[in-house]
This record gives sequence, C-alpha cells and structure tokens, in this order.
Amino acid sequence: MGMDVYGKNAVNQTGEYFRRNVWGWRPLWDYCLDQHGELAGKVEHGHSNDGDGLDGEDSVALARLIKTAIADGSASAYIEKRNGYLAGLERPACELCEGTGIRSDQVGVENGMPDRELPDEMKMLTGRSHGFCNACSGEGKRDAWETNYFLDLDDLAEFAEFLENSGGFSIC
Repeated sequence: MGMDVYGKNAVNQTGEYFRRNVWGWRPLWDYCLDQHGELAGKVEHGHSNDGDGLDGEDSVALARLIKTAIADGSASAYIEKRNGYLAGLERPACELCEGTGIRSDQVGVENGMPDRELPDEMKMLTGRSHGFCNACSGEGKRDAWETNYFLDLDDLAEFAEFLENSGGFSIC
C-alpha cells in the first residue's frame, strides 16, 4: 500500500506527484508533525489517503522549514536519534516459530524447515546445526515491527522539492 500525494496546482513536474509506500510515508509524515507541527498539524488525516493536505502557501512554508532543517543538520540529528531508538528496541520472539528458531507448524513441516541445515553463521549463533524458520532465519527473534519503517534525508529533500512546487497537495 502506498500514499499518493498530488499537487493541487503544480508549477512544474516535480510538484505534480509524490509517492511513498506506507513504510516510508508514515515516518516522513511523523517527522513533519514532530518537527513542524505548526504547519503539518493543519492536516488532520496525514496518515490516511482521504484527500487531506495543505494549500499552496503552507506547502511552500513547510518545504522551507524542511530545507532549513536539512541545511542546519537538525533533520539529520532527528533521523540519527530515531535510528538509535529503533536500534535499541527489544527484539521480540518470532511468532511463527514461537521463539524456538524452528518452524514446526504445517507450513514449516511441509517445507522441511525442522530438518533444514543452518548456514555456518547461524550454527554459531544458535548452537545447533539444523532447524530453520523463514521468518527469523532460525534465530528465534525478529526485529521489532517499528524497524520496518524508514526515513532518510533523501526522502525529506524529495518531499520538500515536491512541496515547494506543488501549489498545495492532497493525500490520496
């Protein structure tokens, strides 16, 4: 699923359309809310595709704020802090193998996972030579769900360019 953002009165091709999948849009819009809430907060439904958005004047203002944050390093600091938080999240037990590292449900058995030989690096990590889970690679733990959502400076810069040239936008 993706979030399609359309310019209302684009001044050039850059302002016509911006898209991110849900894994990229959510943290991008969260950044806007967290760091530039005075403008982004005007969008009541920024995480849904119901057509909400900003007018041209507010879009340009938000673009300028994002560009300033990129230039002064505060956007990079935000991303570093966010990534540090994500890296520190506890890794929960894998739900498919119930934390054992060996998928023994019907799908696992049908695909030979309980008897599959592990790669050398997983043998050392798990202390066993056989038994696999396709969800956790046999480790028994997975990364926290939140780590699937990503944000980088390129996303912010591209969004700022879109905003600056969009003439306002609607999230559809």
